[in-house]
Amino acid sequence: MDGFSVTITEAVCLGASLAFSGICYYLYRKSRTTADKLDDAPHFTIDGKLKDILKATPGACLQYAVIEGAVQPVGEPLRSHFQKEIFGVLQKFMLREHRLVWNSLSGSWIDREQVMHQSVNSVPFVLVGSDETAVRVLCPLQASGVHMEITHEKFHQVNYSLGDIVGQYFSGEKLKGQLETEEMLKVGATLTGVGELILDTDDTLNLRPPSNSAQYFLSITDSDALRHDLEDMAVWWKALTVASALAGAAVLLWVGRRYYNHLKVQREWEQLRREHERRRAEARRAPSAAADSEALQDVGENNIENACVICLCQPRDCILLDCGHVCCCHSCYQALPRRLCPICRQNISRVVPLFHV
Repeated sequence: MDGFSVTITEAVCLGASLAFSGICYYLYRKSRTTADKLDDAPHFTIDGKLKDILKATPGACLQYAVIEGAVQPVGEPLRSHFQKEIFGVLQKFMLREHRLVWNSLSGSWIDREQVMHQSVNSVPFVLVGSDETAVRVLCPLQASGVHMEITHEKFHQVNYSLGDIVGQYFSGEKLKGQLETEEMLKVGATLTGVGELILDTDDTLNLRPPSNSAQYFLSITDSDALRHDLEDMAVWWKALTVASALAGAAVLLWVGRRYYNHLKVQREWEQLRREHERRRAEARRAPSAAADSEALQDVGENNIENACVICLCQPRDCILLDCGHVCCCHSCYQALPRRLCPICRQNISRVVPLFHV
């Protein structure tokens, strides 16, 4: 690809498209695999038969199973800091600061959020079935899925003085306030657990993160809604993968089109060069019967007057278009580093030979 190169913008766009496509495809495959595993996972009711099923299973372990039961604490539950009548087994408190930051590019204020404080508390808990059979839930903080509800949310707005308002416009930042939230997994809530179900040596049932790298879920929705959410996520990642791949293909087509135009121009220049050489050869072979010494002297003087402005030895024998300057010989024109007229610096679209009569 002599004389052709990919621009930095094209390279960056192509690289970003390939990288983004790879990431989106990886996340799509992960979501799709998780949804398929959840669809294939067996569903069990928490009752007395569950222990018999696990005793008959090799290793007393089901690597991926779905169970559903009511949340009950093992010991004292957690009490909400803001609503004393609410009890739970998981509690998450978060304090987030909201600021408005001036963006000079868009000419508007943009909301920026920053976590100022976060704390998570938990107590051991079990999922209880219809006949009081219990399955203890291990490592709940490692689980994915929506398993806590908002029990408190309050925004503390900041009051500004005149000096604060003036200072904010000079600094480009405005403090909106702080958002205070509390989330809890309430006692008595129906919880769906998806993970590794085992029968421990002390004859207790436990649900824990799968040892086969499958995703661990705890959700206050049922398994069908959980699978539907995973399938929707997989569809979105697939759409982003296809869109990013199409963007990369568009960049490749653009580069290919530029390269095709480059080859086309190169062929045209080569045809012009061959035509010019052919006409020069025909002019040299043309007979000059009427030439005498005085004519030869005139031709020599004309050659000096019409010498190429670059090499100063060959006659000017080509016309540069579109500017129309006659200033150089064809050999020097071919040696130009850029296709620009030596006189006016305009782009040279084509060149035609010039014959002196």
